Amino acid sequence: MSKVYPSAQAALEGVVASGQTVAVGGFGLCGIPEALIAALRDSGVNGLTCISNNAGVDGFGLGLLLETRQIKKMIASYVGENKEFERQFLSGELEVELTPQGTLAEKLRAGGAGIPAFFTQTGVGTLVAEGKETREFNGKEYVMEHSLTADVALVKAWKADPTGNLVFRKTARNFNPDVATAGRITVVEVEELVETGALDPDHIHLPGIYVHRIVVNANPEKRIEQRTVREA
Repeated sequence: MSKVYPSAQAALEGVVASGQTVAVGGFGLCGIPEALIAALRDSGVNGLTCISNNAGVDGFGLGLLLETRQIKKMIASYVGENKEFERQFLSGELEVELTPQGTLAEKLRAGGAGIPAFFTQTGVGTLVAEGKETREFNGKEYVMEHSLTADVALVKAWKADPTGNLVFRKTARNFNPDVATAGRITVVEVEELVETGALDPDHIHLPGIYVHRIVVNANPEKRIEQRTVREA
């Protein structure tokens, strides 16, 4: 059965449902599955728990789902560029679980590897550690963090072959591989689909065993979050 679908809407059909936990790849606005996020919005599902490094910006990325009130809870690291996120959080409309960036990445990686929890020094002695088990190793205190998995993972890659082997490009490799392994069903948006065997096995970042559905978006917008240019 082919993993390649003709559109983002088709790739999500029969996969997404209200009340699910959805993990979304990307780092800021770099490497986000733009078409899949828009298709998720258009699907009308709601009550979602979203796991993502950030929550997009107003009118783009996960910001689209915040505008339509489809997200019930965000598990994220950085949310500072989204005024609607701020408004919903301060008004009590949105549940938020802020997680240190490295810890969030490890929660997803560990979840994908079948590891239920791990210990880290990050957050010891801060609000992050409140209510969590701590333990001492080699004279240092560590806090236990539970891993994360998702019903559906939405991922952005640069290239894929029809079996789902993936290559990520530069910063877009942040979070996307971990998100992909943490999903029970993983749907990938790619810029280029190549023939099976065209990818050098040594250059594949994620094997196709983790990928269930693929959709091609050859011309993503790739919006820049904060454009900075030097003076002439």
